[in-house]
Amino acid sequence: RLAQHQSGEVIHTRRYKISNLVFLEFHDRITDAIQREKNLKFWRRVWKIDLIETTNPTWQDLSKQLTWLD
Repeated sequence: RLAQHQSGEVIHTRRYKISNLVFLEFHDRITDAIQREKNLKFWRRVWKIDLIETTNPTWQDLSKQLTWLD
């Protein structure tokens, strides 16, 4: 899924020129991950910012820490 976002295949990331992964969750099933992503899309912006700042207060690009993708 990360590769889809980074390649611009996902319209939202391409349209808004989003390039950094600042929030990350792991799920056992792909269906759970997709459902969580869909749910987050309906959250208010301030709730999303609070969620990010709780787990990643410096807004680091977390994709650089995912060495298993190499």
